[in-house]
Amino acid sequence: MNKRFWLSTLVFFVVAMGTDFLLHGLLLNGDYAQLPNIMRSEADSQQHFPIMLLAHVFIAIAFVWIYQRGCEDKPWLGQGLRFGVVVAFLTVIPTYMIYYVVQPLPEMLVIKQIVFDLIRTAGLGVVVAWMYRTRS
Repeated sequence: MNKRFWLSTLVFFVVAMGTDFLLHGLLLNGDYAQLPNIMRSEADSQQHFPIMLLAHVFIAIAFVWIYQRGCEDKPWLGQGLRFGVVVAFLTVIPTYMIYYVVQPLPEMLVIKQIVFDLIRTAGLGVVVAWMYRTRS
């Protein structure tokens, strides 16, 4: 784990937290507000925010670690998109599908979560691939 790894992890963390806020804190906030019996209140969520930060640290470290172990000598943009989509197929899509089965979430909300987070995770793959691109 060298300087590039830790810098990539930091960049990933910042971009992931920012896009998470945009998607879940702004775009989907209205949808979540309609589910007061399922979602935490704003005040309660804020008390648990350190756990959110820790979760994103784990995600950032694992995402970058897996990418850097498997990156090939291929164009970085396509490689990053593919990696992000595969990670979304492994994590994002099944997680929201499982939540839908065990929680009474509206179908349209789950579709939005999957689509938005699929795009977000593909974009995060591009960010990490850009950090690991070969510089000529």
